Amino acid sequence: MSEKVNELVPVEITVDSLKKNIYEIRGKKVMLDRDLAQIYGYETKNFNRQVKNNKEKFIGDDFMFQLNEEDIDELSRCKNFTLKDGTGRGKNLKYMPYAFTEQGIYMLMTVLKGELATHQSRELVKAFKRMKDFIQTGPMLASSSELLQLSLQTSENTKDISDIKENICGR
Repeated sequence: MSEKVNELVPVEITVDSLKKNIYEIRGKKVMLDRDLAQIYGYETKNFNRQVKNNKEKFIGDDFMFQLNEEDIDELSRCKNFTLKDGTGRGKNLKYMPYAFTEQGIYMLMTVLKGELATHQSRELVKAFKRMKDFIQTGPMLASSSELLQLSLQTSENTKDISDIKENICGR
């Protein structure tokens, strides 16, 4: 009797889809194991098995860490977030999810093998690069001298408005 295999279809990787799956936990921007597993076309438990089989590559919070109840509660308050449909705030989870930093995601690329994993890894790298390029070349914040100039102009405008009011009301 042959065993039926559920084939998971990997998701298309876009900057927008990545942004939806990036969370800030413990002051770090991370992606959760379930989202990464979906990207790579794995079931979450098989994805985590690959990580555990290569745990020496993920030592330290710089690469990955396991969430706790406090993390789950914080996520639930910050976004419309559920780990399991119908459970609310991730209660009754058998295992707490793992969070992967950007460095951890790059390390995943050395662990997950196969044509699909290679393709998805390339797409992740491209998407991360597009995000970083946008941040670096996107609209720049005003410099200190520009802020000073704006402040001076605002003060001058406020004085001019006051003078105009006085002239109108004084007549």
